[in-house]
Amino acid sequence: MRRPDPYMERARELCLAAGVDPDSRVGEGRGQPAWCLYKDAARKEHLAREANATASSIAEFRMQDARFENAPLKVFGPHEDATIAQMRNCMAVGNVVSGVICADGHLGYAQPVGGVIAYERQISISGVGFDIGCGNMAARLDTRFDDIAVRVPTIIRDVARTISFGVGRANAERAEHALFDDGDAWRESDMESYRQKAVSQLGTVGSGNHYVDLMRDEEGYVWIGVHFGSRGLGHTSATRYLKAAGGKDGMNVPPAVVDEDSELGRRYIAAMQLAGRYAYAGREWVVERARQIIGGSVTESVHNHHNYAWRETHDGRDLWVVRKGATPAFPGQKGFVGGSMGDDAVILEGVDSPEAKASLYSTVHGAGRMFGRREAKRRFSRAEMDRWLNERGVTLIGADLDESPMAYRRLPDVLAQHAGTVKVLHTLRPFAVAMAGEGEFDPWKD
Repeated sequence: MRRPDPYMERARELCLAAGVDPDSRVGEGRGQPAWCLYKDAARKEHLAREANATASSIAEFRMQDARFENAPLKVFGPHEDATIAQMRNCMAVGNVVSGVICADGHLGYAQPVGGVIAYERQISISGVGFDIGCGNMAARLDTRFDDIAVRVPTIIRDVARTISFGVGRANAERAEHALFDDGDAWRESDMESYRQKAVSQLGTVGSGNHYVDLMRDEEGYVWIGVHFGSRGLGHTSATRYLKAAGGKDGMNVPPAVVDEDSELGRRYIAAMQLAGRYAYAGREWVVERARQIIGGSVTESVHNHHNYAWRETHDGRDLWVVRKGATPAFPGQKGFVGGSMGDDAVILEGVDSPEAKASLYSTVHGAGRMFGRREAKRRFSRAEMDRWLNERGVTLIGADLDESPMAYRRLPDVLAQHAGTVKVLHTLRPFAVAMAGEGEFDPWKD
C-alpha cells in the first residue's frame, strides 16, 4: 500500500492560495497534479519549523559552555537553508571548535551528510552516524580495458553472482579475517554478542547507494571501486550507544555528544574503531574477489572512510574530527570519490592552502543528491535512466530509480566548489556497475 505524501495537505493549501486548482494536471503527457509543484515549498516550511524547534530546545537546556559558542562554520557551495540550520544546531551542542559543510552536503540524521565538526575531548555518536566506517576503496589493475572489453557483460554478471548485495544478507562464501580473533576489541566495544553475525556478513555490500563499479582511467587501465560500510555491526553499535547516550533518532534532533574519557565514551570509541576495521576488511575482500574475476594484479589502491571520527591536530589542538559523508584530504592524502552510477569518479589528493585548512582538510564523498529517493522514483523513468547509461556505455546489474544519475548533482560541479583544497589525479570512467536490485531497502546504508 502506498504511503500518503506527508507534504500533500500543505502543498494543496499553497496551491489554492496561488489561485491554482490542486487537482489540475501540469507537465507533459499525463503530467502530475498541480499541487506537486508546491511540495518543495511545503517541505521547506516543515523543515524550518523542525529546525527552529530544535534550536529552541538546545537554547533552553544550554547544552554548550560559553567558550564554545558561535564556533566558525565554513560552507562550500550553495545549500538549502534547512541544511545550514541543521548544522548550526549541531554546532550548538558540546565542545565545538569549528565546522564545515562540504559542497555535496544535504540533510542527514541529526547532522548533515557532508558535515564536519571538530570537538575538544568529545565525540558525536550522531555525527558518525549509523553506518560507521562507510567509505570507498579503489584499486588500479595492470589490466587494460581493451583487453577485457568483450567480456564486460560476463564479468559484471559474475561480480553480481559472487558478491552478496541487499539487506540483511550473509556472505555465501565465509570470509576469514584476523579481526574476528581480536577478543579484546570485541569485549572493549561490548559487541561480543554480534561477532558471529559479523563473520557471516563480512564482504556483503548492501543496497541503496552501495556499489561495485568497474572503471577505466585516462591510460585505459581498469579500476575496481566499491562503496559500503560496516553493515549490521555498525548499525547495531550506533543504535546501542545512541540510546545509551540519551540520543534521539530523527532529522532535526540534538546530536548525542559524549566525553572521550567517560565510560560510555570509551566503549563507543572502541565500537567505532572495531566497526571501522570491519568496514576496511569488507571492502578489501570485495575488491579482491572482483580482481580474481577480472584477472590481473593491483598496482595502486586508495582506501578511505567518510563516516568516522579521527583524532587529529589542528592549530596545535588535539581534537576529534567527526566527518559524516566527508572525505579526509590532508596534504598528500589520496581519496576515492564516486559520482553517480553513470558519471565519472575521481582519485584526488589534498593540498595545503588556507581554504584546505578552513575545511579541516575535508572534501566531498560523492556528488550529492538533488532529489530524495521517493522523489527520484516519482520524477524519473527507467527508460530515461537506461538511456543515460547507454549513452555513456555503462552496463548495469541491479539498481532502482532512486539511484538514477539524474537524482544526483554532477561531480565536477561539486568539486569546483572545493577548488584550491584538492587536486584530481585520475578521472575514472565507469563501464560496469553492480548494485542491489529493485525493491531492496537497506537500513545500514549511509
